[in-house]
Amino acid sequence: MYLFNIRVYGILINEKKEVLISDEKTLNVSFTKFPGGGLEYGEGLIDALKREFMEECQLDIQIEKHIYTTDFYEKSSFNESQIISIYYQVSSSEPLIFERKSEPFSFAEITPNEKIEAFRFVHLDELQEQDLTFKTDKVAWATFKKNLK
Repeated sequence: MYLFNIRVYGILINEKKEVLISDEKTLNVSFTKFPGGGLEYGEGLIDALKREFMEECQLDIQIEKHIYTTDFYEKSSFNESQIISIYYQVSSSEPLIFERKSEPFSFAEITPNEKIEAFRFVHLDELQEQDLTFKTDKVAWATFKKNLK
């Protein structure tokens, strides 16, 4: 049996030309990615992305445009599933009420099975592919930057 894990992520740029990223730690693994997460059964991509932003950031978003969909094989870092990730540029007219950090992985120590995340903004010109953990995020970011020009 082959398992597929469908993920959806948003690239949010603020008025200062900064991109929102998430530093996370789960199962003693630390990683940096774009906000978003897994599609739930019966859910569409847009609904899933809006739900993820509401759950993680208490933020109602609008979808601006599709950026990238995984076009290579990517095995999950956490199980035996194949990852398919879809990226959208998103925006919000709401004020940001969630806590933002200025340094990577700025959270207190956690118990081994607990998941924790911290959000921060990085200027468009400063965020590099190598700052992101997963290959799909790196490719999506390169695609986004290429299309800015």
